[in-house]
Amino acid sequence: MKRRPLFQSFNHAIDGLVFVLRTQRNMRIHLSIAAIVLALSLALGINGTEFVLLLFAIAMVISAELINTAIEAVIDVTTTSFDPMAKIAKDVAAAAVLVTSLAAAIIAYVIFYPIIDEFSLGAFEAVSYAPMHVTAISLLIVIIVVIAAKAWTRTGTWLRGGWPSGHAALAGSLLTAIALISRSPLLTTLAVIMALLVFQSRMEAKFHTAVQVLAGSLIGIITTVLIFQLFMGFE
Repeated sequence: MKRRPLFQSFNHAIDGLVFVLRTQRNMRIHLSIAAIVLALSLALGINGTEFVLLLFAIAMVISAELINTAIEAVIDVTTTSFDPMAKIAKDVAAAAVLVTSLAAAIIAYVIFYPIIDEFSLGAFEAVSYAPMHVTAISLLIVIIVVIAAKAWTRTGTWLRGGWPSGHAALAGSLLTAIALISRSPLLTTLAVIMALLVFQSRMEAKFHTAVQVLAGSLIGIITTVLIFQLFMGFE
C-alpha cells in the first residue's frame, strides 16, 4: 500500500471534523459550550493546571463524539435494515459521549464554582431580599418579549415552534430567579438540570432547533437579570 503524505493525512482528518460539524447537531453544541468555557477560563483567570484539565475534558468529549459518529456511519453502511446488535452498538457509543460529557461538566463545576461564588456572593446577598413579585414581573415581561419576537418573525405559535422558544425562555427565567433568590448551590444545580431537560425536550420533539432554544433561554436569563438589577437599583 502506498504511503500517503503527512499533509494529506491531516487534510483527511480536518475533512472528518468538518463533516461532523456540518452534520451532527450535538458536535455543534459541544463546541459552543467549549468556546463558552474557554472564554470563562480566560475571564476568571484560572491557573495553568485547571486550564489543562478543562482542555483535557473538552478533548475527551469531542473525541467521544467523533468516535460515536464514525461508529454510526460504519453501521449505516453495513446494515440496511433494523438490527438489534446495531442498535446496541449505537447506544453504547452514545453512552460513551454521555459519560465523558458528565465528567467534563463535573470538572468545570469543581473549577469554576469557587471562583464564581467569590464574585457573586455579594450580588446574591443583595437580591435575596427582593420580594417574590419581582420574579412574577420578570416572567410576565419574558412572555411579552417572546410573543413580540414571534409576532415580528411571524413563525410558530406561543406554545409550539418559531423564534424564539417560549418554553426555553420561561425555563431560563425561572432558573435565573431561583439562582438569584435561593443562594443555594443545590437548588441552583437542580434548576439548571430542570432547564436543560426543558431545552432537550423541545429539540427532541422537533418543535424548535438548538438555535431557537438558545435564543429563548438567553432572552429569559438576560431579561430576568435586568429586572432584578433594576429593582435593586431603585431600592
